[in-house]
Amino acid sequence: MAFSLTTIRAFSLLLLLLAALPLGSSLAAQQQEFTFVYLYQGGDPAYATQRAYTGLKLRERKRPLTGAETAVKEVRILGRALGLAFELESAELPAVADPAEQLRDLITRGSRIFLLDLPLEQVRRLANDFSDENVMLFNIRHGDSDLRQDNCNSRLFHTIPSLAMRSDALAQFLAARDWPRVLVLEGEAEADKNFSVAFQASARKFGLSVVAVHPFVLSNDPRQRDQNNVTLLTAAPAHDVILLADEYGEFGRYVPYATYLPRPVVGSEGLVPSAWHWTWERHGAPQLNQRFDKIAGHPMSDEDWAAWAAVRAVVEAIARAKSTEVARLREVMVDAEFTFDLYKGFPGSFRHWDHQLRQAVLLHTHNAVIDLAPLPGFLHERNNLDTLGIDERESRCRL
Repeated sequence: MAFSLTTIRAFSLLLLLLAALPLGSSLAAQQQEFTFVYLYQGGDPAYATQRAYTGLKLRERKRPLTGAETAVKEVRILGRALGLAFELESAELPAVADPAEQLRDLITRGSRIFLLDLPLEQVRRLANDFSDENVMLFNIRHGDSDLRQDNCNSRLFHTIPSLAMRSDALAQFLAARDWPRVLVLEGEAEADKNFSVAFQASARKFGLSVVAVHPFVLSNDPRQRDQNNVTLLTAAPAHDVILLADEYGEFGRYVPYATYLPRPVVGSEGLVPSAWHWTWERHGAPQLNQRFDKIAGHPMSDEDWAAWAAVRAVVEAIARAKSTEVARLREVMVDAEFTFDLYKGFPGSFRHWDHQLRQAVLLHTHNAVIDLAPLPGFLHERNNLDTLGIDERESRCRL
């Protein structure tokens, strides 16, 4: 019987813990409870059903609690070896309540590890308000650069890839394929503009040329044909590939195969950069997808994966530190020697300068993973994963 490298590593770690770890022997009799808390907001608009005018559901989002549930179930045996009973709780923050007050209540009751599935402004506020508390906050949802730059925080860790990491992955792919001329189609939403700006920075970083940025509008008004007609939008200037920035997806789903010239589409449609995808078939990914689907009944999303990774990171840190003290866990997780398996081929670790989880980015269509970034040939003096996203020399974060 063949075993994956992931299985062998997990089994080896378990044998070491069972053999001699002081933490396991001291806590075995007590079975100390260690709780992760998933925080979400009631009525969060990010989870409102979005429908096209015909009633079709577009890009329906589900809460990533199940990603954390999957991880907690995976580590139960390891928890017994450590003398710990890993538990997961969920706590709703009412939209009208003060999130800081709610979080303080949970801390008073002993909670210390929080997975934040909250609007961006609430994540930013909680990180700032609790920057001196003995807690760990995990951003499992937002790729915004602001949380990793001017508003970074020593208590905040990011397991979701940044927007810069995703756009860098796309730019590497285009550079490797020698498709240097990129035409950008940019939507009206703030998320569309952020993606467009991020990609333009990635294009400069990897030697691509953004030949034009064409705004589009979701409209059938003939007076706006130059902004709502795909053929007109893509007629000029000359380009090799189209970068589509369309978070909502109503316009973008009609772009492939409707362009003036036969050109590939990447970004929000076509080839998409993501933390995870249900068709990833290597490094133990099928087993993870099956475990998740058994609980959730739907494919694992980026946010599900980020919640899973947050739990696995903390458990790995506990095993390395032989401690559940949160301050000690934070130290271990940013140590240069700390790594853990992400089921993506490259071992995960946290950047000490902004607490972003280093990770590979999957480049996929709707039903196949086409490539994995960082791509061969894109090298870094310390860690090739640092070719994706904000490197230390570029960082404005001061932790």
